[in-house]
Amino acid sequence: MRNPPDALMLFAAGRGTRMAPLTDTRPKPLIRVGGVTLLDRALALARGGGARRIVVNTHHLGGQIAAHLAGSEVAISDESDRLLETGGGLRRALPLLGPGPVLTLNPDVVWTGPNPVAALRAAWDGDRMDALLMLVPVDRAQGRVGGGDFALDARGRIARGGPLVYTGAQVIRPDRLAGIADEAFSLNALWDLLIADGRVFGIVHAGGWCDVGRPDCIAVAERMLDG
Repeated sequence: MRNPPDALMLFAAGRGTRMAPLTDTRPKPLIRVGGVTLLDRALALARGGGARRIVVNTHHLGGQIAAHLAGSEVAISDESDRLLETGGGLRRALPLLGPGPVLTLNPDVVWTGPNPVAALRAAWDGDRMDALLMLVPVDRAQGRVGGGDFALDARGRIARGGPLVYTGAQVIRPDRLAGIADEAFSLNALWDLLIADGRVFGIVHAGGWCDVGRPDCIAVAERMLDG
């Protein structure tokens, strides 16, 4: 039972503190790389990859993101009252996303090569998986500071620690979010539950990937896009 999801959550609510001072006056998703905002790049990947229901959460300078999306069919999940992190933010957005597994995508990265959203939808198998993460080897993770996050076994199942970096793109089944008591929490809490059941898998992105988390990463990403 593959049934690839077509609902996608874009995490755009972070404060972008590593990107200061650029984020003093605009939210990080509206920073431009190669003349295009990070948010618009992510939306193009989402739509091009087959997402049909798209939700963007907002917090820091969220009015600018709402204005940028005005007239589009993208729904806003407002976190102006409190920043909920990725897990809490996804849980709040579920009424807008609808039932079943969802795609999630971080907009503060730049990609080359195959569309990661399309690749995740093609590889998703709901009979075996509760989550499917897109990964990249740490030696190909441009802009990244630090080591890897995960390893894969021979069947493609994920374990913590290893040479692979989480890229910010995944499919995940959100059912067990309801059982997490905290209001604001990272998706790491849900991953731990699902990894313990042996139902978290990963695939490796075949193209380029750059974390645009700091001002100096903008030039790195633009060189990757030009290369």
